[in-house]
Amino acid sequence: MNTIMIGLDIAKSVFQVHGEDASGTVVLCKRLGRPSMESFFAKLPPATIGIEACGSSHHWGRVLSGLGHTVRLLPAAYVKPFVKRNKTDARDAAAICEAMQRPGMRFVTLKSCEQQAARGIETARDLLVRQRTQLMNAMRGMLAEFGVVAAQGLRGFAVLRDIIDAGDAAIPTILHPALRGLLAQWRAASEQVEALEAQLVRHAQADPTMRRLMTVPGIGPLTAHAIVAAIGDGRQFGSARDFAAWVGLTPREQQSANKRRLGHISRKGDPGVRRLLTHGASAVMRQVRAGPQRGTAWMYGILARRPVKVAVVAQAAKTARIAWAILRSGETYRGAAVAAV
Repeated sequence: MNTIMIGLDIAKSVFQVHGEDASGTVVLCKRLGRPSMESFFAKLPPATIGIEACGSSHHWGRVLSGLGHTVRLLPAAYVKPFVKRNKTDARDAAAICEAMQRPGMRFVTLKSCEQQAARGIETARDLLVRQRTQLMNAMRGMLAEFGVVAAQGLRGFAVLRDIIDAGDAAIPTILHPALRGLLAQWRAASEQVEALEAQLVRHAQADPTMRRLMTVPGIGPLTAHAIVAAIGDGRQFGSARDFAAWVGLTPREQQSANKRRLGHISRKGDPGVRRLLTHGASAVMRQVRAGPQRGTAWMYGILARRPVKVAVVAQAAKTARIAWAILRSGETYRGAAVAAV
């Protein structure tokens, strides 16, 4: 059997294999269980295997690459147009095999174990931050029912925290155990968030590539860590704009005949990287607005022409392009001249 192109539809325990030879003839159509995956592909001659980029796809990509095969990960949205009617696992595998052979197809870069472990730390931190916010909002809502309110943010919550610890008389006695239990969970989540942040900061400060990224205004340890963990050296992108588009910071485009319309940013790609870049850009623009001679002529120009939030997103897109250029060139950021205002 001379199978050179294989479409592999993966799942938790059932895997569908679709193989074609050089002439496009189907020579393999097989359903595998998880225990037999490695042994089956270990017996096959080296082939090009296409997999949808989804959960565990990077793991199987590394496993199959270690067996001598060439693995290509495809975005699921690019595979969908090739799926025939009456969707089945076999047709999904056939669609993957068909899509991977298109000349203009774009592929997802296979991530290393180190990259995925780093992203796992970021995912755990994001989850804990969300849970901590949920706990704060739950306690705020319960206390507001009894007229106990405080300012927004952590400073305001510190007041509520002291009230809960003191067992204020305004709070019904029956509610105290519930509030103290939620507060204990909040404190535990806060400690874990701080520990994970410290781990990310140490990693960023020890990595030379991340240290170079941190020379860019608006990029701190968390953002630098997220960028490198997400795209590595950035060589999968042909230009700085491609990276900004992947992050989702470029406008949607609709074009027909001589009519071209640019809309809101696409918000595609990694939401965590986009959020961090936007937060960093917001901090930069806040400093520029706070006083003269803190920004470039471009910053003052866009703040004069556009609303603040639009200017922040534009700055985030600019920061993303600078970050990509630094990754590709290996150089340190050279700041632009500050405008005289």
